[in-house]
Amino acid sequence: MMVGQSKVIGFLATKNPRLTRGFYEEKLGLTFVSEDNFAVVFDVNGTMVRIQKVEKVDPHPYTAFGWMVSSIRTVATQLAKRGVEFQRYPGMEQDELGVWSSPGGAKVAWFKDPDGNILSITEFPGAS
Repeated sequence: MMVGQSKVIGFLATKNPRLTRGFYEEKLGLTFVSEDNFAVVFDVNGTMVRIQKVEKVDPHPYTAFGWMVSSIRTVATQLAKRGVEFQRYPGMEQDELGVWSSPGGAKVAWFKDPDGNILSITEFPGAS
């Protein structure tokens, strides 16, 4: 069996597991699975996401993890009501919710978790 036929595991990092669990479980609505000395684990629609416990997080200046959504306006509005703050980037024309429309038609909005990991929601044209 090749890895292309295996399930994917997403990995992120946190230095504050308590804040991370609250953010991902309460603000984003992910299903909490477990927590041990090494990671806080969530189920995301059948995919495991392990948020590793580390001493220091050096977030990347680009998207670390994202979700494909069918209605970005609906999801962005729901997340904003839960206290998620969307990022704004210079040179990118974003609407009042922080949604950027790419030249190819995809719509993207970015936000950060408590450790500064950049997350996104994306609506692709024609996808449902």
